[in-house]
Amino acid sequence: MAKINFFTEDVTYNLKGKIAIKKWMQETIEAEGYQLAELNFIFCSDEYLLRVNQDFLQHDYYTDVITFDNSEELKTILGDIFISIDRVKDNAKQNNATTHDELCRIMIHGTLHLLGYRDKTKKAKLEMTAKEDFYLATRN
Repeated sequence: MAKINFFTEDVTYNLKGKIAIKKWMQETIEAEGYQLAELNFIFCSDEYLLRVNQDFLQHDYYTDVITFDNSEELKTILGDIFISIDRVKDNAKQNNATTHDELCRIMIHGTLHLLGYRDKTKKAKLEMTAKEDFYLATRN
């Protein structure tokens, strides 16, 4: 059975609207032609995510999201998305957004990575941002 889970590591964060977010994620995944096996969102601090970045990706910098694709079957989503709540709050202030809206943006960004979207080139980043905006507009 498909599952979307929410965890916290070293922060306290109460995600509002979990049922609606699960539905939105499921619909997004299906709209892209994928099946959902399991998707875990892990909310953590800057320092926790920095350690993940260093230990698993050999990157020594802060980031807002790291996505791990654990799927072994094509068109199947099985992954873990780590999100720094510290970065989300800072991004929200910089973008004049609510923390919840910014968190949803980061959540869809990580999910889009699992769906095959990349953001390393200018063209790919523009495509990913357009997809983020499209799916954010479908939220209830």
